[in-house]
Amino acid sequence: MTEGRNQERTLVLLRHAKAEQSQDVPDAERPLTARGHADAAAAGAWLARHALLPDVVICSTARRTRQTWHGVALGMTGSPPEGGPAGPSPVVRYAATAYEGQPEDLLTLVRAVPPETGTVMLIAHNPGISLLSALLDPERADPDGLRTTDLVAHRPTTSWTNLGPGGAPITTRHTARG
Repeated sequence: MTEGRNQERTLVLLRHAKAEQSQDVPDAERPLTARGHADAAAAGAWLARHALLPDVVICSTARRTRQTWHGVALGMTGSPPEGGPAGPSPVVRYAATAYEGQPEDLLTLVRAVPPETGTVMLIAHNPGISLLSALLDPERADPDGLRTTDLVAHRPTTSWTNLGPGGAPITTRHTARG
């Protein structure tokens, strides 16, 4: 299948929700706080209201990112866009390389999605997720980076496989913090 030039693509970058600070568990196993769970659900509701439901989700394997995705998914199904049906469930891919991934690592994950995919959501960690946003749109990226549960939607101007520096302007952003 060839990829249409005019196909709209959206890349939603999401930094995981607020996690507990604990010396007792490995970093990759830190769970979300109560606020983190609430913020993740709020992010999902916001995505649904703005018709930014993902076709593919790429999620770090860390506990806090998996819990963030779970909360986002619950929030999305609770408020379908424009009162319509919630739609099909996205394909979810858990990627260990997203845990400590730098922008190029994260970009490699995004470039591997099927060409016909309309909306991709990447749930990962700082500094990689913030640096990826800045790489894709250096002029509009937040100079302070993404905070917990920050969402930023980019509109790629090329195919997923050709996505690169400066190739995806930011169209909207949201902080789902309560």
